[in-house]
Amino acid sequence: MISSIRLTNFLSFRDISLSLEPLTVLTGTNSSGKSSLLHSVAILRQSSDSKTLPDALLLNGELVEVGTGRDLLHAEPALFDQYDKVVIGIEITSRGRRSKWISNYVPEADVLDLHDHSGHSSLDDLSLFSPGFQYLAADRIVPAVTFPKSHTATAVKRWLGRHGEHTPNYLRVHGGAPSSCITARHDSAASDGLLDQTNAWLRQLSPGTSLGVDDVPGTDYVRLSFTRSGPTISTEAHRSTNVGFGLTYALPVLVACLSAPPGSLLLVENPEAHLHPSGQAIMGNLCAAAAASGVQVVVETHSDHVLNAIRLAIKRQQLPPESAVIHFFSRREGVIQPDVETISVSVDGMLPHWPTGFFDQWDQDLDNLLG
Repeated sequence: MISSIRLTNFLSFRDISLSLEPLTVLTGTNSSGKSSLLHSVAILRQSSDSKTLPDALLLNGELVEVGTGRDLLHAEPALFDQYDKVVIGIEITSRGRRSKWISNYVPEADVLDLHDHSGHSSLDDLSLFSPGFQYLAADRIVPAVTFPKSHTATAVKRWLGRHGEHTPNYLRVHGGAPSSCITARHDSAASDGLLDQTNAWLRQLSPGTSLGVDDVPGTDYVRLSFTRSGPTISTEAHRSTNVGFGLTYALPVLVACLSAPPGSLLLVENPEAHLHPSGQAIMGNLCAAAAASGVQVVVETHSDHVLNAIRLAIKRQQLPPESAVIHFFSRREGVIQPDVETISVSVDGMLPHWPTGFFDQWDQDLDNLLG
């Protein structure tokens, strides 16, 4: 499990170190550096998958497309002309051991050679390189008639895809296997199988709803459909394009949390997107349950409902308070890098301090309405 990350001259950051816990929440204003942290991990993972590690960092791949060295370099003007002096670095601490990847700045390069990649005898020793890793970006799959059927992605790599595009086929292939996330297993599910567990959580988002995945014979596609149950409702399957945007959008997050094995790393951007407030709270519950099962979850969110669900999970002793940390990102005009305030959660779910701009818009609006 990763305990800290340090970034040097990397995207939004000149030099910063951040702690990570089993459940790490990244929140704050737009364009304040939250994605930079996720991209640093994603670049390492895609470099490993493409076999460029330990020699080089692949800037454009299956997980992220950063561009070139000039795009990756922190935007302090003085750095851009110092070709022979500037380095770009990622450093990770895991199990008390530091591993680092340091490259020289090459403006036009989309693969950066590493001149220092010390601290790790084997990439498999780090959770971000282990099986079960998933990175779900904010721009996930939307309702469609069919989705790709890739044996390599789902059966071999057990990969949902950056956009979650392989999730329907993943359920078709692995739906009968037990859900790995034991603490998130739902009592109302027909079994511990991944598909039944996914449907149990889906019914929390939309009561009476369940999904099905079918092979489209002779093609490279599978079909995703939804049904609604009830004495006065037809059980005819409906194509996902006719059943609301939010369910398909949330599906990869549900499957990622339920299928992640203990010791794996899960990065999720905006799990709350396109969901009703109660649905957003459910996603917060699921992230907390995954962390309690031994999965390291790093979630970027703008939802106070996700945050409050995590706080409630701690208050209800479903997750130890020391297993969660919140990093609040903000940007002041004229400074070289964003500010990051670290907020812990007490055993009763309370926060010891509430920085300006940290989920306080409701209070500001209410004061104006009553003023």
